[in-house]
Amino acid sequence: MLKVNDYFEGKVKSIGFENGSTGKVSVGVMLPGEYIFNTDNPEEMTVITGSLKVLLPTANDWQIFEAGQVFHIAKESKFDVQVSEPTAYLCRYLAK
Repeated sequence: MLKVNDYFEGKVKSIGFENGSTGKVSVGVMLPGEYIFNTDNPEEMTVITGSLKVLLPTANDWQIFEAGQVFHIAKESKFDVQVSEPTAYLCRYLAK
């Protein structure tokens, strides 16, 4: 079953699904802008195309993640994202 998600007035969209081998995942696109995301569970984000400038919860400095790069976010936290070009991503929701 596919679940379509729409955030930030349509500037971030994703399609979520469950995969037997990887569990719960979503794939989406972020349009240029600045966003704050909250997590319930740990997440693994992979940039597919484009790039994301991210301020992780435990970091003091922004980091840039480009296509093929991965970053992790702890459960029950928030992270800031700046997007300068349309960017596709894959999010894996990890076990608690």
